[in-house]
Amino acid sequence: MKQLIEAEVFVTKERQRIVSAQGTESNWLFDFRRILMRGEVLELLGDVFWERYNSKFPLQLGCLEVAGIPMVTGIACRLHALEHPVNAFFIRKSRKKHGLLNMIEGEIDDTKIILVDDIINSGKSFMRQVEVLESLGKKVDTIFTILQFRDESFYSYFLEKGIAVESLFTLDDFSDSLGLHNLGIREEKRVSTPFTVEWYFKSENPNYFYVVPKSAPAVDDTKLYFGSDSGNFWALNQRDGSVTWKFKVGLHAKGKNIFSSPVVHKGVVYFGAYDGNFYALDTATGKPKWIFMEADWIGSSPAIAPKLGLVFVGLEFGFWKKKGGIVALRVDTGEKVWEYTTPDYVHSSPAYDTKSALVVCGSNNNATYALHAKTGKVVWKFQTEGEVKASFAFYDKKKYVVFASHDSYIYILKVKTGELVKKIKTEFAIYSTPLVYGDRVYVGALDKKLYCIDLNTLEISWEFLTSGRIFASPFEWRGHIYIGSNDARLYELDPVSGNNTAVFQATERITNAATVSSDGKRLLLPTFANEIFCLKRDEL
Repeated sequence: MKQLIEAEVFVTKERQRIVSAQGTESNWLFDFRRILMRGEVLELLGDVFWERYNSKFPLQLGCLEVAGIPMVTGIACRLHALEHPVNAFFIRKSRKKHGLLNMIEGEIDDTKIILVDDIINSGKSFMRQVEVLESLGKKVDTIFTILQFRDESFYSYFLEKGIAVESLFTLDDFSDSLGLHNLGIREEKRVSTPFTVEWYFKSENPNYFYVVPKSAPAVDDTKLYFGSDSGNFWALNQRDGSVTWKFKVGLHAKGKNIFSSPVVHKGVVYFGAYDGNFYALDTATGKPKWIFMEADWIGSSPAIAPKLGLVFVGLEFGFWKKKGGIVALRVDTGEKVWEYTTPDYVHSSPAYDTKSALVVCGSNNNATYALHAKTGKVVWKFQTEGEVKASFAFYDKKKYVVFASHDSYIYILKVKTGELVKKIKTEFAIYSTPLVYGDRVYVGALDKKLYCIDLNTLEISWEFLTSGRIFASPFEWRGHIYIGSNDARLYELDPVSGNNTAVFQATERITNAATVSSDGKRLLLPTFANEIFCLKRDEL
C-alpha cells in the first residue's frame, strides 16, 4: 500500500497543476480517488481492516461522502466475503433537499461505529459526523483513515470524547521517500470548541427544500420568539427552551410558512407570514393584537421606528402590475399609513435609519429604494444588476448605507442621496445582511467567504473561507465576529485579523445570524431546519 501511495496517489505541481481550497497554487496533494475505485485496492483495505479491528466486532462502518463511500463499500464487501458482515451507512455533506430528505443513507444499528475516510487533516469533516451521530444518541468508537497529517495530540476534540484516531500511515512515514513530515500547530492553529449546548429545541416538520435565511429569533427579557416551516410561531422560555405558547398561521401551498424574523416592541411581537398576513401578537399570551391582511405573501422581516410609532415590512403580491411593495403600519393598531408599490417581489427586509429618517429596502427588480419614513415618498433609487434580498447596515460616522446584491457586489452608498461611494466584487450572489462594527463592515457571500471591508480605505481587509455557502448574516458578540455557514458550523473570528478563534459544529445548515440572550451570556442559534441551540461559551 505504501508503494502504491508513493507511485500513484502522491501528486506534485510538476506533474499536474494543484489549486488549494483558498484558490492558491499548492505544491502537492494526496489523491486517493485515483486508486479507490479499483477492486484489488479495496480488497486489500478490507483485509487490513479485518486484521486491525477483528477484536472490535460486531461493528458498523460510517463515512462522509465522497472518498469514504468506496472505502466503506469495499471494506464491507470484503468482510462479507470473509463471512464477517458489517452494517454500513454514509452521512451526506448536507441534507438532501428533495426525495426522502435524508441526512444519513443506510440504517444505523447499535453496534460500535468506526468512521472511515482516506485522509484526516484538520478533522473538521469528522467533527460534523460525530455531532450528527451524537444528535441521534450514537457514539463513535474509532476514526480510521489511510493517511493522517498530524500528530495524534492535535485531535483533542476526538480524544476528549474517548474516540480513537487511527491511520495506516502518517506523513512522517513518507519522510525518506517524499520528504514530508507531520504538520504542526504552526501550519494550522488548532481551533477551540468552547461551546456547551444548554438546551435544544426543534419545531416539527421542517421544510428542507428551502435553503435560505429563515426566521431568526428575537428576545425580550424572558422569552425568545421565532417562526417555523410548520406554520407555528413559537414563544420559548429563554431559561430552558420550554414552550410558553405557540400561534398557528395560515398555510402556504408550497410549504413556505414563516421566513420572517420577528421584532419585539413594548410587549408586542411583529412578523409576517406566507399566508399573506402581518401579525402583531401579545408577547404574554400569543393572542393577536391586530392582523394586516392586504398582501398575498410576506417573507420580509419588519423594522420598527419607535419614535414614529411605525413598523415597516416588505410585501408580495400575485398581480401582474403589482408584485411587491413596502408598507408602513401603526404599531398599536395596524392602520396603514403609506404603501409604496414595486414592480417585483420584496423579499428584502427594510432598515430604518434614525439619523436621516429614511427607510431603505431592496426588491427583486434589482433596485434599492430609500423612502421617507413618515410619508413613503421616494428620496432616491439605486439600481443594481441583481436581486436585492437581504437588509442593510448604516455607518453613521460617514453617513453610509451598506448592502449586497445577487449581482455579487457589496455596495456602499451615501445614505441621504444614494450616491455610489464604492462597490466591491465577490465571486457569487449575496443573501447576507452586512454588519457594521467599529470602522469595518462584514458581509458573507455564497462563495463561502466572509469579507471584512475597512470603511476608511474602502478596501477588503481580509477574507475568511468556510466550507459551505454563506446565507447567514454576521453578528458581533463579546468583541468577536460570528458567521454561520452551510457547512453547519458557527465560526468565531477576530474582528481585526479574521483569525478563527473558536467553532461550534451543528448538524444542519446555518442560514441566519444567532441572537444574543437577554442577559448577554448565551447565543440562541437557529438552523434552517427550525432548530434552536442555546449555547454557552467558556469564558474568553
